[in-house]
Amino acid sequence: MMSIPATLAQAAADLQAAPVDAVTPPYKGIAIGAGLVASILLAIDYRSRTGTISRATTKETLRQPVFLLMLALGALLVIANIWVPYFSLGDDTKMFIDCGLATILIACLITTVWTASLSVADEIEGKTAMTLLSKPVNRWQFVIGKYLGILQAALIMILILGTLFFIATYYKIHYDRREASIQQLPLIYMKSVSLLPFKLPFLNKTYFEGALTILPGLSLIAMEVAVLTSISVAISTRVPMLVNISTCFSIFVIGHLTPVLVLLEVQNVFVRFVASLLATVMPVLEHFNVSAAIATGKIIPGEYLLEASLYCLAYMTAVLLLGLLMFEDRDLA
Repeated sequence: MMSIPATLAQAAADLQAAPVDAVTPPYKGIAIGAGLVASILLAIDYRSRTGTISRATTKETLRQPVFLLMLALGALLVIANIWVPYFSLGDDTKMFIDCGLATILIACLITTVWTASLSVADEIEGKTAMTLLSKPVNRWQFVIGKYLGILQAALIMILILGTLFFIATYYKIHYDRREASIQQLPLIYMKSVSLLPFKLPFLNKTYFEGALTILPGLSLIAMEVAVLTSISVAISTRVPMLVNISTCFSIFVIGHLTPVLVLLEVQNVFVRFVASLLATVMPVLEHFNVSAAIATGKIIPGEYLLEASLYCLAYMTAVLLLGLLMFEDRDLA
């Protein structure tokens, strides 16, 4: 029986070869999943002690200068890339989508890793955590609350930058058609509606459907951020900021590199063994990287997103449990 990582790796490799019209867009599933996640987070925030820590951590993260800096820098890059010439022989929109997804991912990862180091490691080193844990709060509630708070701030950043990116992609399609001297379509249609004495604005269907293709990419970015945030929070229970940031950066590189070595079937036995070992122990982050498929017009199937979400949930749970074990016997005095 194939494992989820192996199935995802094969599915990711098949995305490039799949016909564009052979897959149903997963937009309804993404909306249902986003609503379910939001409902669970809200229930935890306002119905538990863990939620109290989570809400405080989210507010603290939103006030961090690094959050505002990454948000402003990400927004600036997304907007500026609309008019940047990519010299891609008519594929500027595809390059724009690829760059936009990478920008949002990097902005969120820098924010979460930096905040986890400050919010968890510094509170433990500064004895602030001991004061909090002297109240009726367990250690697992402290760790889970910190994780959920940082994750919620990252999801807020993805929501803001994703909305801006959606609007920018909508306009970018129109802009590239004009630059390529293709027949122009209006950005917004004005249509009459029955029972109303005036016309209402409607979005252009061609541009709107093109902008919708970024939603699977944003969903997978949220999953990758969730995995790396869990690793950062778990590591922060034992190590200071510099070690945490260096470790997370190394895991990010390894997580995107090992699947390539595994799929290439390298002849060297030692390299193949190390790649398989790392792909088993380390998070296979390349599963969440489908920007090339999205940029080339491929539709990400809903089954792939479901398997990726299950892998994200399983790995995230395992890492947080490991973090709880490391934090359980740590002396805070």
